[in-house]
Amino acid sequence: MTPAATLRRAVPAWLFRYLLSFEAGIEEAVAGFARSLPHGARVLDAGAGEGQYRGHFHEQRYCGLDLGIGDREWNYAGLDVIGDLSRMPFRVGAFDAVINIVTLEHLCEPAQAVQEMQRVLCSGGRVLIVAPQDWEVHQAPHDYFRYTRYGLRYLLESAGFTDIHVFPMGGFFRVVSRRLLTAPKLFRGWWRWLLAPLFTIPALVLPLLDSLDPSRDFTLGYTCTARKP
Repeated sequence: MTPAATLRRAVPAWLFRYLLSFEAGIEEAVAGFARSLPHGARVLDAGAGEGQYRGHFHEQRYCGLDLGIGDREWNYAGLDVIGDLSRMPFRVGAFDAVINIVTLEHLCEPAQAVQEMQRVLCSGGRVLIVAPQDWEVHQAPHDYFRYTRYGLRYLLESAGFTDIHVFPMGGFFRVVSRRLLTAPKLFRGWWRWLLAPLFTIPALVLPLLDSLDPSRDFTLGYTCTARKP
């Protein structure tokens, strides 16, 4: 279980949304995407990991695909298919929708993977992608890229998607707040507990200022939606 999942169980929902806005935003995006799909729609979770988003698609036909090598502590036993996102073992038009959640940064060939998502979608099928811009290295050594809004739009357009929308998830003050929340783990021993309040207190206040950054050029990441013509 990820630290974010552990915190979500330990604190009230409003506090989880405030402290971990990126993870909360992902959950809301996936839930909203699932609600927009018809009953029985075929959904591919491309890069499913432990299948944590499966529960959002109980009214659809969910399929979780992953190579199963990202995190040694994860349990990949619940995957429906083990496979490479750059060479998916599905026919053209096999799915009505595809989600790809914070997985694109772990792919050596992201452009090819996005093209594969387009290929396995039926005509008019939709994709939801979430990708980070400002994030620490994770699941090393399988961590290769970070994305701007322009890079994500380029990947989607190059793959033939249309109706593309890219939304930043928070601004500068959310980024700084998140970095401060993770700063104590850089220290060892009793120093961590002594210094933690120096980071935690401003981290709790800074999100209140996030509206001062309307451009969102500093952001933790993006949610993207697009459609296959």
